[in-house]
Amino acid sequence: MGSKNKLKRFKENETFANVFQPTREDITDVVFPLQGKWATFFKNDNPIVLELGCGKGEYTIGLAKQNPNKNFIGIDIKGARFWRGAKTAIEENIENAAFLRTQIELIDKIFAVGEVAEIWITFPDPQIKYKRTKHRLTNDAFLAKYRQVLKPDGLVNLKTDSEFMHGYTLGLLHGKGLEVVYANHDVYKNEGSPKEVLDIQTFYENQYLEKGKPITYIQFKVN
Repeated sequence: MGSKNKLKRFKENETFANVFQPTREDITDVVFPLQGKWATFFKNDNPIVLELGCGKGEYTIGLAKQNPNKNFIGIDIKGARFWRGAKTAIEENIENAAFLRTQIELIDKIFAVGEVAEIWITFPDPQIKYKRTKHRLTNDAFLAKYRQVLKPDGLVNLKTDSEFMHGYTLGLLHGKGLEVVYANHDVYKNEGSPKEVLDIQTFYENQYLEKGKPITYIQFKVN
């Protein structure tokens, strides 16, 4: 994407009522205004679901369409990417979808304890090198943050093409004695996967499927 396109999208994001772009200092130096108060933005008390590393926002939008009784927030540091999802939500009047430009490690500063019902992690960078372990979105540090913002029975969903990420996460969950609700190492060949896992496909997922890569899925609890 050219720099002019990026700048155009950044500018357009600033005009979208469903996009939030706080600075890091807005989150770390003061209490974030919507922490514990996201229901005031959505104007209802419906469950809040996060998509972490939402990319173009396909999953956030897809889930919002399928579940009008829930509120969805796509989070990514790259606003030029989720511009597409935010614009689609406005064009199609999808009022239960919003987007937040920030670092994922700050979610415990953005959401109050128990404010989130569910988390989706879709096709994250598996960060295979050992020195990148701290960046894996299912490592101990991130699980602790999810535990803080999730309700007691809150769910985490990991959908990935990375066998490494799938195995790493399962091993970590079993080692910590956390509940694995469902696991599948090839969702399109094995029966039983939830509807939203099969019905919603991201841009990158379609590329992986064209290459014949299996798509894996885990649903688990951290509390």
